[in-house]
Amino acid sequence: MVKTWKGMVPWTRPLAELLKEVSKPSLVDRYGNPLTVTYTNPWNTSPLSLHQIPDRLKELFLFSEDKRFFRHRGMDWKARFHALAQNFWAFHTVRGASTITEQVVRMVHPRKRRIWARWIEGFEAMSLERSNTKASIFEFYLNQVPYAGNRRGVAQAALYYFNRSLDTLSLKEMMALVVLVRAPSSYDLGKNPGAIQPALARFGGSAFDRGMITALELARAIKGSFQLEPPGPIVEARHFAQFALAALKTESSLFQGQVLPMHGPLSDNEPGGVPGRITTTLDGPLQNFARTTMVERVADLYNRGGSNGACLVVDHKNRGILAWVCVGGDDSRLINSVRVPRQPGSTLKPFLYALALEQGWNAARLIQDTPLANPVGTGLHTYHNYSRRYYGPVTLRQALGNSLNIPAIRTIGFTGVDAFLSTLSSLGITSLDRHPEFYGDGLALGNGEVTLYELVQAYATLACQGLFSPLTWRADPCWNPKRTRVFSRETASIIANILSDPDARELEFGRGSLLNFPLETAVKTGTSNDYNDAWTVGFNNDYTVGAWMGNLDGHPMDGVTGATGPAMVVRSIFAWLNQKGNTAPLYLSPNLIRKKVFQAVPNTRAPQDEWFVPGTEPGGVGKIKVYGTDRLKEGGAVSKNRGANQDRIGFLKPVNGLEMAMDPRIPDRDEAFEFELLGVDPTDRVEWCLNGKRLGVTQGGKYLWQLEPGSHLVHAHVFKPGDHWRDHQVRFIVK
Repeated sequence: MVKTWKGMVPWTRPLAELLKEVSKPSLVDRYGNPLTVTYTNPWNTSPLSLHQIPDRLKELFLFSEDKRFFRHRGMDWKARFHALAQNFWAFHTVRGASTITEQVVRMVHPRKRRIWARWIEGFEAMSLERSNTKASIFEFYLNQVPYAGNRRGVAQAALYYFNRSLDTLSLKEMMALVVLVRAPSSYDLGKNPGAIQPALARFGGSAFDRGMITALELARAIKGSFQLEPPGPIVEARHFAQFALAALKTESSLFQGQVLPMHGPLSDNEPGGVPGRITTTLDGPLQNFARTTMVERVADLYNRGGSNGACLVVDHKNRGILAWVCVGGDDSRLINSVRVPRQPGSTLKPFLYALALEQGWNAARLIQDTPLANPVGTGLHTYHNYSRRYYGPVTLRQALGNSLNIPAIRTIGFTGVDAFLSTLSSLGITSLDRHPEFYGDGLALGNGEVTLYELVQAYATLACQGLFSPLTWRADPCWNPKRTRVFSRETASIIANILSDPDARELEFGRGSLLNFPLETAVKTGTSNDYNDAWTVGFNNDYTVGAWMGNLDGHPMDGVTGATGPAMVVRSIFAWLNQKGNTAPLYLSPNLIRKKVFQAVPNTRAPQDEWFVPGTEPGGVGKIKVYGTDRLKEGGAVSKNRGANQDRIGFLKPVNGLEMAMDPRIPDRDEAFEFELLGVDPTDRVEWCLNGKRLGVTQGGKYLWQLEPGSHLVHAHVFKPGDHWRDHQVRFIVK
């Protein structure tokens, strides 16, 4: 008695609490489909309630394992004596007499299979039944009984062998699950399907004798083979799962082997939730569709040098992540490309123009789209639009819709790099962590690096009326993150209206663009230098979708742009999403003022309707001053200071300190450099001088000069009607 008392492990808590002792939580999508499956946990962390298990399966288990389960108190003495007699007369073990409760004890307190261990388990079983109900013990058993392949419980076994849920199993398959628990390795259906047939026939015969099954059912159960089917693939979301588990580990110190936070669907016997199982916001069917679509698109563009792709889909209701896709070669299995910083190209322009609207501009503001160059060190950087065309004065709507580069450079000159960088930070873009001078005006064209995660999060802010809120991966009804206003509702509405306007992008993309979606959707593309990265991000009233294509090893693609690569993926995903429910137009603030405007400039049909924030609308019809007439600073370079004299004349090319090198592969007589002045009308007469010698006279501010090695000093006399200027001299070097 003393030895028995010392050998027992007391039961101090309900069986359900054992499930909290997990080494790794399992993630499920919003519908309960598994995203990660681990068999390293000591328990099945996705148990079914007893009422979810078919009654017939429960009856078969009770008949096979413990006929008097609901009558004994943990140990069945009658069955033990009967088994002892059988084993004695046979001189070997013919049968055991472990009750279901004793088998549960053996799962929880494993011991070496000896007679003394069986004795202790009997008394522990009686102790267990005093602290737990019969129903909870039976439920625990059915969910934790071990099978082959480290599977636990009848539900996991049904998926492992037949790839189906319990409620779809035939009687033969249910009987197999009952028999398999006796010797999972010996009766393994996958390795030796015929080994189980004799045991199945004996069990079926006993069930028939007891009246549990009919003769026809017995014949069907014994006859024929099993229709085995390997487990179907789970929702492929390994990168999302890595992100979620890392976030969980960071958020909570109760992770490894301790109590996990309760999330997800509630079960009958656990009012707090399902321990160790976390319900995420991911939409499994959408995840699979988005992944298939991205895989096919990457395969289509493989011959053009694209081998990797990523996609992120966000629901506006709670900023929940619906899909997280990373595809490509072997490196994509290891690298979470949604979180890899890459150059975003033109995808940052909507936030730049939104900042300009916040600072007083309007969508009808005219911005000069003419050749522009800025000094960079001792060199000169000339800006170009993607098409290498210049459109003259364009509206802000046209500049953004057509993703023109030069108006964007002029706009960041108005807003300031510091203010733009601060705005991007408030949108959750933290990858741009260098000093503003590191990026310079090129930040407007995406010369920094951001992640797809940050970019989609920022676009979701525009879609949600200018309110920033971090994305979430966890389906928590109590999730109520702090929302911060970055842009006014009016500004966010105007930017969304521009990005969804086919007319606004007609100059560069044409009328039949792939970006013209059937339902109102704001879309923006971006392409980084040398086609290293191609982006498309869009949003409608309910969702934001972003996609990236490129190569994780950094090598460029062959002409793949945002409009030719990921745009097709984004368009397909929106088509899938729009089938799920009622669609609505993009939000348009009721405070906006609609007014017809007229600008006597090329590329603008007149009159046109435009939306204005109250107080920014033009007062009347007439010629509007164009922003971006070239501004100068001392020395002749383009000024970045607001308020500089826009009527002053000076050199655009060359700039002070410019260094050029002649190309030895080109004959000297064929090498030339174009001098260019700013603030000069085409009808003005200009006299050019170099090193004190007269070069010639031109109409307008351009002169093509044949290169000569040496240090040079150039100046120009400009003759305007009634006036005469002599510009500051500019020094440059030709090597």
